[in-house]
Amino acid sequence: MAKERIVVGIDIGTSKVSTIIASVTEEEQVSVIGVSTVESKGIKKGVVVDIDRAVDSISMSLEGAERMAGYAVSKAFVSVGGNHIASLNSHGVVAISNPSGEIGHDDISRVTEAARAISIPSSREIIHVLPRSFIVDSQDGVHDPVGMSGVRLEVETHIVSGATTSMRNLVKCVQQVGVDVEDLVFTALASSYSTISDTEKELGVVLVDIGGGTAEIAVISLGGVVVGRSIRVAGDEMNEAIMNFVKLKYSLLLGEITSEDVKIILGSFVSAKEKYHVVRGRDLETGLPKSIKLSSSEVREALVPVVQEIIANIVSILEETPPELVSDIIQNGITMAGGGSLIPGIDKLISENTKMPVMVADDPITCVVKGCANLLGSPKLLSKIRITKGL
Repeated sequence: MAKERIVVGIDIGTSKVSTIIASVTEEEQVSVIGVSTVESKGIKKGVVVDIDRAVDSISMSLEGAERMAGYAVSKAFVSVGGNHIASLNSHGVVAISNPSGEIGHDDISRVTEAARAISIPSSREIIHVLPRSFIVDSQDGVHDPVGMSGVRLEVETHIVSGATTSMRNLVKCVQQVGVDVEDLVFTALASSYSTISDTEKELGVVLVDIGGGTAEIAVISLGGVVVGRSIRVAGDEMNEAIMNFVKLKYSLLLGEITSEDVKIILGSFVSAKEKYHVVRGRDLETGLPKSIKLSSSEVREALVPVVQEIIANIVSILEETPPELVSDIIQNGITMAGGGSLIPGIDKLISENTKMPVMVADDPITCVVKGCANLLGSPKLLSKIRITKGL
């Protein structure tokens, strides 16, 4: 029987915490043996705001996956997102060390390390240095220069960083449930390993992951992230938009749980038969309980500005993308993930406004954690994105 190893990924988001346990064969075939998703508490906009509540959520998700897999987790890969995530492109150059001129893996490490030598605030930590392409002497567009001959090796990279305190608090929460954090992975990057094919990664595609607290937008091309951004416009803002709409129109104050229910029941961007739902809140004029009947068209009116802001960020990301990649990316379009992508018709609305094809990933809620498992299943891929931070 082929030897198998166990890998574990944990996705800690604003609305949910998901844990996945998978077995990986020597041929790098990944099989899920345990998965659990629970409501997230103590996390806001991807950042820990209450350690005890966050630990409880992580513990519940972990225990559910462990029971299903029959395996006790001791270490895991953890996704990190939130608007504290930032990225920039960097360039590195080194002389090839081998006297024969043949490029080896040590040259790749050295040139990537050279690209990493950028000035960032002491309050931030680099999460990934992602090679986009290499240049051997004057030959650009090289994907894998190992074995090639030359004198000078250059690399174009995309660097992802995050706030040190935010990441340390996330690591601390996981450690408090008795699990060591092997490494952190940017949410959008993890999601891409379960939603986007290898061909799409090479040619170019936009990934839009709409979570509870933040939306992650990334241009994926040449096998990695070209441009990435995390914005504080996602599911929570949709709930707030519904609450504000009802407050202004009906002088009725709704709770967050009620507005979330309204979004799930009536939220839609599809022109279909009108739907209605009775909601109960507090009358702002009398202070007494009051019920009103909301329609799906009213909820649509409330949600459109939030989606338009996400669309504006997609357009902005494309404006930052190298011109030579834009035509392929526009042709391949947008892949959507996260709970926000489940709102009926949101894909069509984004497609109409961006003039790009839009596809919603299969099982979009678990894309990040499944991507972690796929990433962990391939040591070659993992070596490309891994940075030892010592958090």
